[in-house]
Order: sequence, then C-alpha cells, then structure tokens
Amino acid sequence: MGGTTAAALARNVSARLNAAGFQAFLVGGCVRDLLLGAEPKDYDVATDATPDQVLQLYPDANRVGAHFGVVLVRDAGAQVEVATFRSDHAYADGRHPGQVVFETDACEDVVRRDFTVNALLMDPVTGEVTDYVDGTADLHNGIIRAIGDPERRFREDHLRMLRAVRFAARLKFAIAPETMAAILRLHPLITRVSAERIRGELVRILTEGAARRGFELLDESGLLADILPEIAAMHGVEQPPEYHPEGDVWTHTMMMLDGLRHPTPELALGVLLHDAGKPGTFRRAPDRIRFDGHVELGVEIAKRIMNRLKFSRAECEQVVALIANHMRFKDVSNMKESTLKRFLRLPEFHQHLELHRLDCLNSNGHLDTYQFVSHKMHETPPEQLKPPPLVTGNDLIADGYRPGPRFSEMLQVVEDAQLEGVIHDREQALALIRERFGAPVAGIQ
Repeated sequence: MGGTTAAALARNVSARLNAAGFQAFLVGGCVRDLLLGAEPKDYDVATDATPDQVLQLYPDANRVGAHFGVVLVRDAGAQVEVATFRSDHAYADGRHPGQVVFETDACEDVVRRDFTVNALLMDPVTGEVTDYVDGTADLHNGIIRAIGDPERRFREDHLRMLRAVRFAARLKFAIAPETMAAILRLHPLITRVSAERIRGELVRILTEGAARRGFELLDESGLLADILPEIAAMHGVEQPPEYHPEGDVWTHTMMMLDGLRHPTPELALGVLLHDAGKPGTFRRAPDRIRFDGHVELGVEIAKRIMNRLKFSRAECEQVVALIANHMRFKDVSNMKESTLKRFLRLPEFHQHLELHRLDCLNSNGHLDTYQFVSHKMHETPPEQLKPPPLVTGNDLIADGYRPGPRFSEMLQVVEDAQLEGVIHDREQALALIRERFGAPVAGIQ
C-alpha cells in the first residue's frame, strides 16, 4: 500500500472501525491507482458506520458532508475521507440526490458510483479486492464504463460526462461504446453544470498529462462545442504551409497540447488559447493566408472564456499575457536592448518561453529564436533586467521639475538608457533629462 502518511492513516482508521464492529474498505480512485501501481493522491474509506458513530471514534473529525455521510479525519497533516455506505435517490438538478439513504450493504454504495474502475473496494490490511461491477476486468482491459445504465448515471450528475473523458485520457483507456453513446446523446446537458465544476475538470484534463487525448475525446463526444466552441472552431482553419506544414489550427494546437510536460494551468490554457483568434481573422490574401489581428482577437476571446469559467483575475492576466506576447518572439533579434530586457522580465517569463518553444516545434521546427532568448536569459542577471532606478519622481522635483504627465516619460527615457548601458548613476540620469527635456523651470522647488 505504500508508506505514506495518508496511507497509514487510512489503514489505522479502517482498523479502528473494524475493532468497533464496523465494515471498512478503501474505495474509489485510491483502489484504482493502487491496482495500477500508482501512488494515490488521497485515500477514501467507506464504512457501514454512520457519521455519528465515526465521530464517536474520532471526536475531533469534521463533518464535511454530513447530509452525504462524509467525515474528514485528520492526523499529523494527513487526512482521510470516511463515508458511510449510501444509496442515492431522485436526482432533480443534475448533481445532487434528492434523498440519501444510509446503507449497511457495501454493494448498495458501489452501484450508485460513476464508473466501474472507480467502484472497487479493497481491504486495507490484506489487499483483497471486492468487485461488484466487473471493474477489475475493465481496469485490466483499459475501459471506462459507466455503472449500470450510463444514461441514468449521466442524468444523475451531468459532470460525469467530463469525468469520463478525463479518466480515459489520463489513464490512456477507451470509453466503452455504450458509455460514449450516452454522452453523444446527452452532451448538451453539460451546459447546466456550474462554471466552477466545468473549470475544475478542464484544468485537470489540461494538466494531468494527456491534454491532447482529452481534447480529442471532448471533440469526439460533442462536449467541446458545448463548453468551448471557440476551440471547436479551429477545425479546418487552414494555415500557410510554408510556416505551418503540420496542418490546420486545430492540428497545430493539439500537437502543442501533446508537448506539455507538467504545465501550470496558466501555461496549458495559454497553449490552448494562443491561436483562438485565428478562426475569426482568417483571410486568403494574394500572397498567402493571413490572420491579421489574430493576437488582439485572441486576447478578447481568452478574456471571455476565462471570465465565463470564473478563473481568478491573476490566472486571467497571465493567460492573456501569454497570448498577447506570443508573436513578439519573432522580433527579438531586432529589439533594442532595453525593449528586450523589458520583454524578458515579464512575470513568469519561463512560461512565455515554453509556449514559444512548443509553438516552433509544432510548426516550422526552427528553434533559433528560442535558443537566442534562452541564452540571453541565462547570461543576464536579474539585477540587469530590472536594476534599481537611478532617479525617482522625488529626484525630479528636487531638481526643479514641475510634477506632471511628463514625469513618466522622463523616467522611461532614463530607464531605457540605463538598460542600454549608456548611463550608470544619478548625475548622468539628471544630465540626460536636462538634455532631452530642457532645464527645469527656475524657481520651482
């Protein structure tokens, strides 16, 4: 089972429940991952003990979902969710059961879950697996299959359609034909799910290591056009073959997603959305296919998507910055030293650089600019990218200049010269300002 603190806590909780006369099993994703030889991210325990009975054994535990029978047990930084066996009835809103009944039979708890591979029970001491839904066979054969009637499962909780895609992508499994058929029938229901829940699944699809496969499955299932029509619109949008021999915008974007390695959500979203403006700016000019203004339109589309899915302001700003700046790399060899240094000091610049690398590798294959910028980054100390200012607004006032809009222009001229290596101290900075803007007005202090 592994020696992690969470694993030990799950084992101890189960043993204590057993000693008190209750059933206790590891359940869900942790069992799936253990059987696949992976270390689970978290551990869940299912039991016939009611929440009150669990709390008698663990008075300091938290009722995180009392109505659903979930108690959170913590110890030394580790935590385990302990859930009472239950059956769910009469889902009315596409997410929450209208009635929850606590059960003593583990099978009743298993059959109300989503997919067979997530419904296996394991004895935490012996490792013996109890399988009521043929999940072991599906795990062996690489199949994501809804438990029972797939249409019923997806009507109970519409988000399960996205979860089917995520599990299939991450585990490199296929979706069972009857399960995919149900998604193809019901995919419009995904629009009833809250933006926050959709966002969570999309971020996981983008960052769990199989983003391309995830988005191809979203597309095949019809879900993509429901939740991200701006991405579905990339299909068939031609690109100039001399720059993009790989194919259309969709193909280029999928290839870039395939190259992601442990990305932050912001980088993954930047890759997904960096060419979102191309479908709306496609133009077949006399010389070649053009996308005039696709960066600006892409920024607007990204803002709309990020707001629609309720990402934070900081996440939105970084994704927008990635899109807004991704075409600037083609100009770096012609940039003034000051302009280049300002470019290199963009927040999280390594994300900009990685997006550019993926963009090049999955189009023309040329990495000259990437290597030039990487070398520049490594040879330029941070204090040279953003050195302490030689003068401030207060210095200008002390020198006799009247405060006003020109101050920002003056300070920019000074910083440009400093970044270019032309000036090095306060006296040189003030001399440059006098030369460029004239002497201060006499008598103003």
